[in-house]
Amino acid sequence: MSKKNVDDYITEGIHGVRLPKEDERIRFLGTLRERVVIALTIGQVMSDSGLEKLEEAMQQHPGTRLIMNGHVAYRFLTEEKALATKYNIPYTTITNEENATDIGAVLTYDYAIDKEEIFIKEEEPEEENEEEKKEETLRSKIKNWFR
Repeated sequence: MSKKNVDDYITEGIHGVRLPKEDERIRFLGTLRERVVIALTIGQVMSDSGLEKLEEAMQQHPGTRLIMNGHVAYRFLTEEKALATKYNIPYTTITNEENATDIGAVLTYDYAIDKEEIFIKEEEPEEENEEEKKEETLRSKIKNWFR
């Protein structure tokens, strides 16, 4: 371990002691990724698209707590709070004015569980169908030109 120099002491005095994995803590609303059961993006929280998966996770993991992003409007967090109350899971709202994150809510333990897949995969089959239809109509238009 190297000795601290004057710059290190000044930086710690201004910004505080640097925490391990600080970038991870910023992204996951103050907790580490290895503790997360499920993470919802801000878009998923606002559209309530991840509520079913969140409810399943709350049923399977009763000893967790829910952390919500304070930058998301209160009206979008009511369903998540209702689920947490239903399953007796404590919840907290975190607002970090210095840093921004794309995470809207996190269901987490106080210890590491190392779950591999914590994000909900968004289904987008409708967009693919629309693109296929556009391609078909474009192809049919081109074919009609040469007929």
